[in-house]
Amino acid sequence: MTVLIKIVQLILALSVLILVHELGHFTFAKMFGIRVDKFFLFFDASGIKLLSTKTGWFSKLFPKGKEWETEYGIGWLPLGGYCKIAGMVDESLDTEYLKNEPQPWEFRTKPAWQRLLVMAGGVLFNFILAIVLYTGILAGWGESYIGNEGSRIYVNELAHDMGFRNGDHIISFDGYEPENFAMLQIDLARREVEKAVVMRDGDTLDIYIDHARIGDILNSPGMFDLARPFIVHSVADGSANTESGFETGDRIISIEGIPVQFVQDAWPVLEEHAGEAVFADIIRGADTLSLPLQVDTTGRLGVFLEAPEIKTMEYSFISAIPAGFRKTFSSIGGYLKDLKLVFTPSTEAYKSVGSFIAIGQVFPSAWDWLSFLSITAMLSIMLAVMNLLPIPALDGGHIVFTIYEMITGRKPSDNFLYATQLIGLFLILGLMFLAFGNDIARIIRLL
Repeated sequence: MTVLIKIVQLILALSVLILVHELGHFTFAKMFGIRVDKFFLFFDASGIKLLSTKTGWFSKLFPKGKEWETEYGIGWLPLGGYCKIAGMVDESLDTEYLKNEPQPWEFRTKPAWQRLLVMAGGVLFNFILAIVLYTGILAGWGESYIGNEGSRIYVNELAHDMGFRNGDHIISFDGYEPENFAMLQIDLARREVEKAVVMRDGDTLDIYIDHARIGDILNSPGMFDLARPFIVHSVADGSANTESGFETGDRIISIEGIPVQFVQDAWPVLEEHAGEAVFADIIRGADTLSLPLQVDTTGRLGVFLEAPEIKTMEYSFISAIPAGFRKTFSSIGGYLKDLKLVFTPSTEAYKSVGSFIAIGQVFPSAWDWLSFLSITAMLSIMLAVMNLLPIPALDGGHIVFTIYEMITGRKPSDNFLYATQLIGLFLILGLMFLAFGNDIARIIRLL
């Protein structure tokens, strides 16, 4: 069921993003009187269509659909979608129109500035969608996060190897003072940090970062977990420790004589004593007590911990609009930094590139509208930025050629555009193989 929920969220999010992107191209094409032959969600490779307004059951139920200028439909290959604009060399590689004289309703006969807007329409609509989603999220839920100030880290093997220790408080990265605890690892990679300043046992220490480890940082999730003292808030209903004598604010400092500074230290000890009775030392006010406790079969005590302090910023609908713009542009800047790392071979960040498999794993295992909308907004930005890359077959490639024409007054020939489209498709296929290869390698490592 968990996998199914993730798949449904992935398909729904990608469908929305593709439709919005292609709607951008469609809208500007119609605005300038350009004929759009096809508007498809997913690719109808080999002519196989799950839905078409001109054939099949839809045309029988709604015969007027055959008369529509544009064929709307759903293909079977969920690797994207397309808007087939008359007189344009696109991913369909259909050059039949080149045999005929240019027509006034074709893309190729329109002024360069109109063609530029048609090509940029998809990217523009994806950015607008991100702004709308972030505005709605901020207006409806506000913005909540665990602040870095006063928070301490619990490290994984990579972070420990780099010099970080459990209980460190990260003060700054190259002078930048992180605000959001959850962004520490991302900031470390994106900013290509050279020196981290941490507070350890009351002393300030400098940790120098080897840039050769950037790829490891991107491929090692959970470098910095929140180090939480084992402070009990309450006992869960039905817990075996209901009558143990716990009080709110009790802090467990050892279990079976093994020191427990943070709750993460307690997990392996409790798992070792799953289903057994143990003794724990706790601090209550100025006193240290010893309590007999029962560990359940899953290696847990059945208690709720004191929650970390959450910072929340609330917005009205009006104030959420500029905040939505700021969050969108901030996310764009962050993703551009990610791309810079990916295209820097020495960082080996290309190993972190993922396909639909990796994207699907990002979605939560239970339906949550806040998470779904947040992830969809970020994916919309990623789709827009990726399409702006100056690669033939992507919008960015077409935009570059059109800007070249506007500057020089020389329009690239259709044959040249066809050749570059082929090259671009091969490059995109190469990126897809890289992404799928990385995902498969990650799955194999987990087996």
